[in-house]
Amino acid sequence: MALTDLKDRWTDFSVDARAYLGGSFVSKVIFALVLLYLLLVIVLGFYWSIEPGPFSVRENATRMAAEQQRQVVSGYTTTATLVRVAETLLDKPGGYLYNDLFPPGLMIDNMPSWEYGVLIQMRDLSRGMRKDLSRSQSQSKEDPDLAIAEPQFNFDANSWMLPSSEKEYRRGIRMLKRYLDRLSDPQQPNAQFYSRADNLNNWLADVSARLGSLSQRLSASVGKVRINTDLAGDRSATQSTQTSDEIVVKTPWLQIDDVFYESRGSAWALIHILQAIEVDFADVLKDKNALVSVRQIIRELEATQETMWSPMVLNGSGFGVLANHSLVMASYISRANAAILDLRALLTQG
Repeated sequence: MALTDLKDRWTDFSVDARAYLGGSFVSKVIFALVLLYLLLVIVLGFYWSIEPGPFSVRENATRMAAEQQRQVVSGYTTTATLVRVAETLLDKPGGYLYNDLFPPGLMIDNMPSWEYGVLIQMRDLSRGMRKDLSRSQSQSKEDPDLAIAEPQFNFDANSWMLPSSEKEYRRGIRMLKRYLDRLSDPQQPNAQFYSRADNLNNWLADVSARLGSLSQRLSASVGKVRINTDLAGDRSATQSTQTSDEIVVKTPWLQIDDVFYESRGSAWALIHILQAIEVDFADVLKDKNALVSVRQIIRELEATQETMWSPMVLNGSGFGVLANHSLVMASYISRANAAILDLRALLTQG
């Protein structure tokens, strides 16, 4: 009896030990896999947060023309640049992250804001091309391909599926490429791009409004009291509801870095678009003696793309100990906007 009892106890102990060791091994494996997953998410997060570098708009247009076996005509460089900017938005490392629902895209904050800034400039230019640049006058017919491309880029930026934002934007790119192919085809005279001062001025008005808004949002990082000038300059002007004579403007703390990187993305896209405008509107700009103004705008915007050495967007007071990156960005954006206003004045002169 004693020997049998001892054997039973040894058997029970062996089973318990194997179960304990097995459970401990499984736990270690699970812990290691979770740790590996988190490490992979962090590494991918850093890699996907790297902003795309600049590209040559002239080389890009030449390459696309060679692929299509076409000549670079008026408007080709601007359209090809819009295509390249849109493709960069979708094909950069990590792809389009603004609508991501899972890590690491869900955990990345700065790059989706950068993407939205790029998307805003894509929308403005595609609207300008559909509304003005491809039409000879207000009563002329709009281009059928641009009529499809423009609303595609205005599709909801947050849609994950059914349909996804990427799918809709790629359709817009395909329509732009169709327009680009027709634009450079001598047998397709109905596809046009009119490099005129009034067309350029209309698009610049949209750009100026965007930069003005970004400048205000960046400057509001520290909060300020603004005098209400909404109805200034017109005695008969009215508004829907009464507002205070002084308005407190302040960007919420959690949105400061979002506004900063949205501005960087918007400036990145605008730099390339203006470089393309410099090519396609060269004769108009030379005639108005405004070529140097465009280059100055590009120079101001290029300053916004300097390397960000701080691990986070600092929000010190205007004259405090810590830097305020938003105010520095606002300075460059404001100066670019002021140069655009000067450029518009030159374009309206005879």
